[in-house]
Amino acid sequence: MSVSIAVILDTRRQKKAEKYPLKLRVTFNREVEYYLTIFDLSSEDHKKLTAPRISQELQQIRDQLQEIEAKAKTFAREADPFSFEEFERDFIKDNKHFRQRRTNKQPFVVTGYQFDIQPYEKRFPLLRETHPDKDYISVTFLSYIRRLLEEGRIGSALNYQDTYNSLKKFRGNVRFAEITVSYLNQYEQWMVNERKRSKTTVGIKLRALRAVFNEAIENGTIKREKCYPFGRRRYQLPTSRNVKKALDLAEVQKIYEFEPRTADERKAKDFWLFCYFANGMNPKDFAHLQYKNIDGDYLSFVRAKTERTGRSDPKTIIAYINEDMRRVIDTYGNKDRRPDSFIFPIIEEADNPMRRYDLVKTELIQFINKEMKNIAKELGITKKVTNIVSRHTFSTVLKRSGVSTEFIQESLGHTDKKTTENYLDSFEKEVKKEFAKKLADFKSTIS
Repeated sequence: MSVSIAVILDTRRQKKAEKYPLKLRVTFNREVEYYLTIFDLSSEDHKKLTAPRISQELQQIRDQLQEIEAKAKTFAREADPFSFEEFERDFIKDNKHFRQRRTNKQPFVVTGYQFDIQPYEKRFPLLRETHPDKDYISVTFLSYIRRLLEEGRIGSALNYQDTYNSLKKFRGNVRFAEITVSYLNQYEQWMVNERKRSKTTVGIKLRALRAVFNEAIENGTIKREKCYPFGRRRYQLPTSRNVKKALDLAEVQKIYEFEPRTADERKAKDFWLFCYFANGMNPKDFAHLQYKNIDGDYLSFVRAKTERTGRSDPKTIIAYINEDMRRVIDTYGNKDRRPDSFIFPIIEEADNPMRRYDLVKTELIQFINKEMKNIAKELGITKKVTNIVSRHTFSTVLKRSGVSTEFIQESLGHTDKKTTENYLDSFEKEVKKEFAKKLADFKSTIS
């Protein structure tokens, strides 16, 4: 599906001096996003932009707006596939023509913890490397990784470090100009045939490389027209349908009715079901829940994955707290219930981002997956019962229960999961409550 892009004058809210903000409107797959530029104009001056003779000031604004629109269209045309997430990360973020969220401009601080590169050097060897010249890929990979670390996005930073490691093993630290279509085709074959990696893995790594290319273009290190190997009639990123293996409601019922044999099994089962009931909550979001996220009978939170994007209005997810979720909070929740206290004792406020990442991975994800694997084996469930499966199961169960596709859409066939998340956020609370009850429909059969 094509992407529609245009610069528009947003007249819904007037600013000072009777001016309105100019925004870049992007439409894809029936979803519309607006990105705020640095320009404001009155309605009268905006109409003048199409006139043949205008003031020098308006001429300069018109030229910059045309440049913004042209570059955005080029980016969208060469994206394969297009997604709002990559567009925001690789085109909007740090673009001088767009207003950025304040969090992107402030120094990174966590409870008095000033960002220090030392705790990351062991996991990110690129931080210690020397670089031949600025047009080598290591330089831009380094700046990209440093920014991700400063934003606390450890998982993303590790992905970029892994990508750089892989490219370095293939042909070393090379100049951007050396990465041609032929280079990428050979890298793909090397990964699949010699390294025995899947096409999905290759796609993940080369998406990271493409983002680094876009970063280098944006900061003037290279020119797109000279050495950009991605896009139509160039290198096409490998794609694959990653079929989501969700559980059916009968299998969820088996898990719900299962009597744990150990305290660890009980805790893992409770956490897995909590995430399932809470809109298929991501483990990182689970660990970062605070008591201020509880609003009566509802949880209200912003996904950690989206809160640092270029959007000025990150989407808030609202999930109904059923009786089982309430019991999990009462059983495992911290006794300190001040608003800023974390609900579950997994991470602490003083933990730096690297520490938080490791705790979520070991104390939550690996713990749940290990115990749920044992439970699934005992129940005769042959599918994987991991954290991510609870998310897929959430959407699948609702869809099979007759819930409108405007409320929940399966991940199958979608390249941008935010489409589903945006639909989820648009419904009234009472409707959310009724739909949430469907997630526990199996309980009506329990005597």
